[in-house]
Amino acid sequence: MDLHNIREEYTKQQLSKKECLDNPLTQFEKWLNEAIKSDIKEPTAMNLATVNDSGQPSSRIVLLKEVNSQGFIFFTNYLSQKGKNISQNSLVALNFFWQELQRQVRIEGKVKKIPEDQSDEYFSSRPYTSRIGAWASKQSAVISSKKLLLAKAASIAAKYPFYVPRPAHWGGYIVVPSMFEFWQGRPSRLHDRIRYLLDQNGNWYRERLSP
Repeated sequence: MDLHNIREEYTKQQLSKKECLDNPLTQFEKWLNEAIKSDIKEPTAMNLATVNDSGQPSSRIVLLKEVNSQGFIFFTNYLSQKGKNISQNSLVALNFFWQELQRQVRIEGKVKKIPEDQSDEYFSSRPYTSRIGAWASKQSAVISSKKLLLAKAASIAAKYPFYVPRPAHWGGYIVVPSMFEFWQGRPSRLHDRIRYLLDQNGNWYRERLSP
């Protein structure tokens, strides 16, 4: 398989330091809204990278469920591989890639659990079958067959035919950012890259990076 000649020229838009908003969270929301309006599939999909206590990184795609003035919220099983990694090392990275707009956003920061009442509120809004699945799946654990998983789900559904409480092992995290990089694809691989960093006073400043 020859991959050397697979190329795409990026020509759609450009990005200057001047046009970027002062607050990177506001700039992110602007780009996210543009991605949603562009009918991109899964515009809230983000790559979450974690590191365990041995220094081994791992990554996976999760869905952003809320962005606010504090950071980025997602939900998962606390006992999954990502949950175990987070308990060992709170430093994480996020990456959003919107191919149709030739854009990506990188974020680095620290992650922590959100309050239980916020996890309860979101869990109750999920479809019934998703709530059952959160009880049935020991995420990331080895299973001998899919039949056993489905049987467990059926058993839990019989136990909770209407109201499904949130299991203690499932809930939300928030990534509190310390770095943003906004990337806009440009011709000849001379891409526009604008990075935001926090200074000692908690203020964001931005700078252009070489592609």
